[in-house]
Amino acid sequence: MAVILIIDDSPTELHLFQNMLEKNGFDTLVADSGEEGLRQARVSRPDCILMDVVMPGMNGFQATRKLTQDSDTSGIPVIMITTKDQETDKIWGMRQGAVEYLVKPIDAKQLVAKINAVMAA
Repeated sequence: MAVILIIDDSPTELHLFQNMLEKNGFDTLVADSGEEGLRQARVSRPDCILMDVVMPGMNGFQATRKLTQDSDTSGIPVIMITTKDQETDKIWGMRQGAVEYLVKPIDAKQLVAKINAVMAA
């Protein structure tokens, strides 16, 4: 069973994504900050990471860049998920190493399809 690490500073969003993914057969891990997400990614090596962009401290762009630069985590696909629907943010996220960029709110079918697609690539 695939393990998805959800990194988001919002307890509501963490709960929403966790329920959505577990109902669709995924195991989940959660982190409420970029720093905690990096630590968990190094320790648990999830199959995919869902990364919020706007977080205090280390934001999602910074955390994604660190993940892709670390040989232990560079092979883990990162899907950025944010409320910011701006093309410049999408381009910036992809330059940091994200493989997809989705805008909240996201329905379960769309999210599961993207996760399956990036893990199959």
